[in-house]
Amino acid sequence: MPLPFAFPVAWLIGLSLAWTARAELTRSEVPLVLARPFVVATAFAAIVFGPVLGYFVALHGDWSYLYVVRWSRVPSAVDLALVVLAAAQVPLAFAVATPWAMAKRGSTLLRLSAVFAVVLAIGCIVAARRLGASGTYAQFHGDFGSAPIGKGPLGRGVLLSWVALLAGWVWSLNVLRKHE
Repeated sequence: MPLPFAFPVAWLIGLSLAWTARAELTRSEVPLVLARPFVVATAFAAIVFGPVLGYFVALHGDWSYLYVVRWSRVPSAVDLALVVLAAAQVPLAFAVATPWAMAKRGSTLLRLSAVFAVVLAIGCIVAARRLGASGTYAQFHGDFGSAPIGKGPLGRGVLLSWVALLAGWVWSLNVLRKHE
C-alpha cells in the first residue's frame, strides 16, 4: 500500500480493534500499554502492517510514494522512519479510541472512522491514475514503459498484501473477541 494511504488505514484498523476489545478493556486493571488488547494491536502493527508497508517501500518504492518523489533520492532512513511511523498509528489509534470504546460511545468512533474512510476514499480517487500504474518515477512522468498494476509483480503484491492484512485483522478481532 502506498505510504500516504497507510495512515488512514492504520487508524481504521486501530479504531476497530479498540471497539472490539471494549469489554476486556473495561475489566482490565493494568495500564493500557500492558493490557492484552493493546499488545494484540501492537503485535498486528509489528508483525503484519509494518512488513506489508516495508515490502512496498523496498520493492516498489516509486509506487509507494505515488510517483510524487523519486524513491532513489529518498534516504533509506526516511523510508524506515515512515514505515515505523505508519505502523505505529495502529496502536496509537487503539489508545486514542480506548476511552470512547470503554464508554461504549460507538457513534463517536463511527464518526471518526467515517472521517478516515472519506479521507482514504478521496485519496484513492485523486490518485487513481498513480495507483493503477506500475513503473518507475521516470516511466510514470515520462509516459513510457509503465504498465497497468495487474500486469506485473506489483499487482500480485497488492493482492497478497491485502489478503495478509485482512487475515491478520480478522485473526486479531477473533483473539480480542475470545475474552469478551
